[in-house]
Amino acid sequence: MIYCVTGKLIHKEPSLAVVECGGVGYACRSTSTTLAAIGELGSEVRLFTHMSVREDAVELFGFSDRDELACFELLITVSGIGPKAAIAILSDLTPNRFALLVASGDSSALTKVKGVGKKSAERIVVDLKDKLAKSNPVLKDAPAAVGAAGTDNLSEALAALLVLGYRQEEVMPVLVKQDETASAEELIRLTLKEMGKRSK
Repeated sequence: MIYCVTGKLIHKEPSLAVVECGGVGYACRSTSTTLAAIGELGSEVRLFTHMSVREDAVELFGFSDRDELACFELLITVSGIGPKAAIAILSDLTPNRFALLVASGDSSALTKVKGVGKKSAERIVVDLKDKLAKSNPVLKDAPAAVGAAGTDNLSEALAALLVLGYRQEEVMPVLVKQDETASAEELIRLTLKEMGKRSK
């Protein structure tokens, strides 16, 4: 098993990165998030990898952080979700946003990813909801996530709302529908505003 590949980035395509290590170029299928994070050609990079072995091919999939790799490896355990579909999902969704969507049961948001149909999205939610709740620290102990390094704005907003006394199951369906590029403060404001409308 190859845990990671560290070396010089010598080639990059929309879904592929080639890293030269010890005179060998390793071609790694990657998400758009990873490809954006690793920089320009000639950069020193490290990709955490998953090796897929089939009868007709051996492929490496590379990720810039372990969270994305962990989500990828969970996704490919779902029946009908292969490596390419998992890459497509994680190109559209950060690991934390994906975890929040699954935990809230929002399969409809997953169908917006190209190639993911209604049945596949529902299967992802059913198969991974409990697994993600146990493995994702933001969902397992959200209050501790406030200010933690590496949490995104959605996770920070969720943690703050839980600290304020709201229940996870009531805020997450509202929170995940907000613009993920908004600041944590704006996400909290928008979520509280929408929840206020629903309670009237």
